[in-house]
Amino acid sequence: MKLFFASDLHGSLPATEETIQLFLASGAQHLILLGDTLNHGPRNPIPEGYNPTQVAELLNQYSERIISVRGNCDSEVDQMLLNFPMMADYAWLLLESGQRMFLTHGHLYNSAKRPPLRSGDIIAHGHTHVPVAEMQEEAVIFNPGSMTFPRNGLPRSYGLLDGNTLTVKTPDGEVLAQTMI
Repeated sequence: MKLFFASDLHGSLPATEETIQLFLASGAQHLILLGDTLNHGPRNPIPEGYNPTQVAELLNQYSERIISVRGNCDSEVDQMLLNFPMMADYAWLLLESGQRMFLTHGHLYNSAKRPPLRSGDIIAHGHTHVPVAEMQEEAVIFNPGSMTFPRNGLPRSYGLLDGNTLTVKTPDGEVLAQTMI
């Protein structure tokens, strides 16, 4: 199974267009959106190419391949534009390996405030815009960073689960973080 992860698009049409191109080129079966999809939020600047309506229209073309959770900047008004559910604060995926993956945005649950996890489980979240793929205290922490607002001087990034490897990459293919699950 191959999964593609994006978080914190914040309504940027150019970032979303590039994310979709990378998703399609990756061969991943599903696009996992970890929140803050359409709205830029009051603490962020207005992103380049801010156009939530067109971002929604583009994402809706892939709605049957999207699994999404709500970010702290997402609202019921955003849901009205999207053809896929995105208002859940979290979702669980059961991977082929039998491991569980907890999907969330990161403002309620994150690497420091975790749900009940078994040894080897994965928590995937965004919110910080900082890429991470590492084992911490018997759980895997995964954050794909952000294609719109990267932080800490890091480049724009997205994530992939390919087999038993979680990777965070730049659009140019540079590996920023990687771990085996």
